[in-house]
Amino acid sequence: MATAFLGPRGTFSEDAALTYAGPDAELLAMTSIPALSAAVETGLAADAVVPIENSIEGSVSSSLDLLIHETDLRIKAELVVPVRLFLITPPGATLTDIKVVSSHPNPLGQSRRFLERILPRAEQVAALSTAAAVEEVIASGDYSRAAIGTESAAALFGGRILAHDIQDLQSNVTRFVVLGQTDAEPTGDDKTALAFTVRENIPGALSEVLRPIAEEGIQLSKVESRPSKDRLFEYVFLLDLLGHRTDPAMMRALAAIEPVCAMIKVFGSFPRYPIERLSQPAAPAGLR
Repeated sequence: MATAFLGPRGTFSEDAALTYAGPDAELLAMTSIPALSAAVETGLAADAVVPIENSIEGSVSSSLDLLIHETDLRIKAELVVPVRLFLITPPGATLTDIKVVSSHPNPLGQSRRFLERILPRAEQVAALSTAAAVEEVIASGDYSRAAIGTESAAALFGGRILAHDIQDLQSNVTRFVVLGQTDAEPTGDDKTALAFTVRENIPGALSEVLRPIAEEGIQLSKVESRPSKDRLFEYVFLLDLLGHRTDPAMMRALAAIEPVCAMIKVFGSFPRYPIERLSQPAAPAGLR
């Protein structure tokens, strides 16, 4: 069965889906994050690759809200994809031809330093996605227009990569999670993701939930909050913990915090992405 991803083709989400499922996998492009979970829930896809956070922009709020409020699918895997941005033109264009650069607003912002130094007079135009920007620029055949997008988009639409790795921070990455009907079996190096609300918004309420986790020696790798959508100034807290939900220490911690939570929802346990994969040096920016 297919793996669903946030389309269109030629985006970082497709790159993530290919990284997860393999280059020969059947992929299913969906038009929104809620559609990704619907594809799995209705049997259109076996699983779905969902963007969850970027190292610069932060968490993807629509993905967190989906997990909290809209689906009972489980997180079965995570993966991290480096954000490599390319300046793409119609074949035959040169740097001096470019008067307009288009892309999704995030890549435009993440390439600010390159644009200010190399194309300071070029107009910047927002597009719905990096892939849409590349497709439109290549289809136009207009040498005065360039797009910022992925290497796969350049190959897909027949564009020329004029400059590579133009992102301001070479360490920029996006983390994705894979949603399925069940989460993963223990591997010995796992994460557990969950959400909860406190019973009362009083001093010490959050620490009352975190204390049993610390007492069990469980490492907290991430904590954040989202509005509950029920009442002003009430929040849902989200945790990533190192360990599997079936580990004895994790089971004791979850049992201890359940009575002090108004709501608790375990999103799933899954293998931890090996952080050492991110330690490889990125390619320096340059023109081709």
